[in-house]
Parts: sequence; structure tokens; C-alpha cells
Amino acid sequence: MLANRLTFNRKYFLLTILLFVIEVCIAIWVDDRLIRPLVGDVLVVILIYCFIRSFWQAPVKAVALSVFIFACAIEGLQYLNLIDKLGLRQYRLLVIVLGSTFDWADIIAYALGTAIILITENRINHK
Repeated sequence: MLANRLTFNRKYFLLTILLFVIEVCIAIWVDDRLIRPLVGDVLVVILIYCFIRSFWQAPVKAVALSVFIFACAIEGLQYLNLIDKLGLRQYRLLVIVLGSTFDWADIIAYALGTAIILITENRINHK
């Protein structure tokens, strides 16, 4: 069943690349209280969603909600302080990717990113 859903979608792949570049630029050059923590977290959910849709044809809601749950799970690992408990704090890239500080605002940002996905996809699919 999964194999027949594997398909390459150029549009989503290009969006993935664009969002990845934006995320890297934010990580390297932006150190503020709005863009990096809020916009970066909104975009990361959209980035993961686009990456999955680049290779897997699946229902929009299922993918979007799965990405949201995944993002919340990562945030939960931050709450549990997993990076420090595993002794991985010295690996800067891992700390950046997984994060190290729990914040309810991040979950709100993930929800906002998920809402943007659902609204955008609904508008595109109903034209």
C-alpha cells in the first residue's frame, strides 16, 4: 500500500529546497525574538510537510497532522531534556536540529504552521 503512494512531486520538492534555504539563513543570520523562534518554527513544520509530500502521495490532513504530532514529540523530548541526559550537548548541529529548550510558544508555532498548510492546501485543491 505504501509503495503505490511513492511518487516524486517536483512542486513540493522545490518548496522543500526553498524552505530549507530560508531556514538555514534564519539559523545563520537572524538572532532575534520573533523571526528565529516563531517564524522558524512555523516554517519548519511546512518544510517537513513539503519534504514528505515530495515523495509520498498521501491525504493532506494525515500528513499535516502527522508532522504536527512529530514536531510536538520533539518538543516533548526537549521538555525531558533528552540532549543533556544523553550527553549530546557538545554536538552543536544535533542541538540545533532537535532543539534544547521546551517552549509552549513553539507548539503554538507548529500549530500555526499546520493551519497554514491545511488552509493553503484547501484553497489550492478547491479552485
